[in-house]
Amino acid sequence: MHCPFCRHADSRVVDSRTSDDGSSIRRRRQCPQCSRRFTTVETASLSVVKRSGATEPFSREKIVNGVRKACQGRPVSEDDLALLAQRVEELIRSTGSAELDAYEIGLTILGPLRDLDEVAYLRFASVYQAFDSLDDFEAAITVLRAEHEGSAAPEAAAPPTAAAGDVGPGEPSEPSPAR
Repeated sequence: MHCPFCRHADSRVVDSRTSDDGSSIRRRRQCPQCSRRFTTVETASLSVVKRSGATEPFSREKIVNGVRKACQGRPVSEDDLALLAQRVEELIRSTGSAELDAYEIGLTILGPLRDLDEVAYLRFASVYQAFDSLDDFEAAITVLRAEHEGSAAPEAAAPPTAAAGDVGPGEPSEPSPAR
């Protein structure tokens, strides 16, 4: 690490701390030549391999821009998009891989996007999963409906209990006495 003051080619680490989210390390350094101190922030770099074979640095902003198009006209805020991009980056970093295909990143976006907005999920999935026909859309919608029924099944299995004084369907209600 070059000293930013005197450009000496070496420095000594005085203190190291991880950031709150654990994605970077803050190091306090001292130059052995001029004795001045400076701070560096180190992060593991992620690279994206495009279809063309070109490699570029990972960018949350590209995720936000791509998902923003799918969320157009939907009740999704910029904060929601930023949180989604952060969640996607955390999922990608948790794989431990330094290089990922752009296609894999698109597939990683699908889960958090489905949790955020199902219509936006279908729009995005139609591109990344290459929907060719209405049957592909119907199959994706069927999966979403099955998940909804699966999550609503415990509630539907236990009918609500009638409290004393409740009126059942088709039963006439009696007026309450005047006070």
